[in-house]
Amino acid sequence: MSENAMNEKKHVIDNIEPGSIAEELELVPGDALLLINGKEIGDVLDYHYLIHDETLQMLVEKKDGEVWELLIEKDYDEDLGIVFENGLMDDYRTCRNHCIFCFIDQMPKGMRETLYFKDDDSRLSFLQGNYVTLTNMDEKDLDRITALRLEPVNISVQTTNPELRCAMLRNRFAGEALKKIDRLYEAGIRMNGQIVLCKGINDKDELERSIRDLTQYLPYMESVSVVPVGLSKYREGLYPLEPFSKEDAAEVLGVIRRWQQACMERHGTHFVHASDEWYLLAGQKLPEEESYDGYPQLENGVGMLRLLIDEFHEALAAKKHRRETRAKQVTGKREAGCAHVREMENDQGDSAMEPEHPPVRHRISIATGYLAAPFLKQLAKECMEAFPDRQITVYPIRNDFFGELITVSGLLTGQDLVAQLRGRELGERLLLPCNLLRSGEEVFLDDMTLEEFKTALQVETDIVKSSGQELLFAMLGREGAV
Repeated sequence: MSENAMNEKKHVIDNIEPGSIAEELELVPGDALLLINGKEIGDVLDYHYLIHDETLQMLVEKKDGEVWELLIEKDYDEDLGIVFENGLMDDYRTCRNHCIFCFIDQMPKGMRETLYFKDDDSRLSFLQGNYVTLTNMDEKDLDRITALRLEPVNISVQTTNPELRCAMLRNRFAGEALKKIDRLYEAGIRMNGQIVLCKGINDKDELERSIRDLTQYLPYMESVSVVPVGLSKYREGLYPLEPFSKEDAAEVLGVIRRWQQACMERHGTHFVHASDEWYLLAGQKLPEEESYDGYPQLENGVGMLRLLIDEFHEALAAKKHRRETRAKQVTGKREAGCAHVREMENDQGDSAMEPEHPPVRHRISIATGYLAAPFLKQLAKECMEAFPDRQITVYPIRNDFFGELITVSGLLTGQDLVAQLRGRELGERLLLPCNLLRSGEEVFLDDMTLEEFKTALQVETDIVKSSGQELLFAMLGREGAV
């Protein structure tokens, strides 16, 4: 091995996917990738770019220190099946800003260390959909985004007023960083924008200005979301921010609707979208599906409730249709004196042969945040009307840990759930949304494990994936609850 290779970065392998090329090559966890085609792998973007070839020459250091040179022939888009210890294959870039609205600054002490990490890494924008402020992006990053077409880039804009942006991000370079949007636009890179709205700071006329300025980047700036600042109870010593009122929310929605109408007329897209919280705070009806332009900002809470409701209704209608079809088959067979009628009548309580008001046989509970609770109660009611043998109770959980102003389910803790559900009638099963748990793990935000949660409440608990169909299946006890 050359001295050059000895000095290259080592990317340690964490796992090998079964049946993969890497398994055939007898690579194992603990081995380290050094070079591909003689080139250093700076990060995961370099790795994916370099392996997109039909012939590869890989240099790997085995756990015992032996170095292997491997020649690989594969399909152009075929993956190697390697999972690395560091998913980014590089150090994460920390945020240089001190934003007045940063939620991480509003968390109590004593939580796990990873929750306090502030990332502002443009690579995570491409890989995971994270939003970045552009203050950490240099010319090299812009060149690579352009060359490799690493899009879309999700940008935390907050305001297009340079001076105000410097003040909000508490970074004297934050206003200058807005010029990078011009570079991305000129290169034809697709983008999405986000505005975290703070009362009395970047709302009203400043919001109008920001939306107006961002429309100039159409069609490459594909969407802009407007979300209210999240305020926890841990704000001592932080910039004084106020929650939005019902009247404030109605005003924000008025601005957004005007711009949606103008953008539809000029560009054929609604472009700017309000997160679900605004409609709930204003007491206004959620828009229909067509207003969301294909849901480009679901992860920002834009249209999540509308999509959940529509998916649920579609799944419920399909279930009703199947039941009606079965009922017609039963009727036809009864008239023909079919011997199988009795069997179909007893088919899991799901035929038209059931009593008009069957006894309740399944008692289920659902716990969620205050934001989604009214909608889940309505969906539960519709499910019970269609399936009278189900009794479904929805429990809204108050966020005592972060404060009552935090109403989304994803920021609920295990301790708040246990405290408010203990002693309640939970039925045979408790349903929880999957965003309550750390991604890929059975751990709540406060490090309580799912097993500890079940033990505390002594109830069977199903974690439900975030779709309306999965919610209905979980309510009915069918497949779909994890």
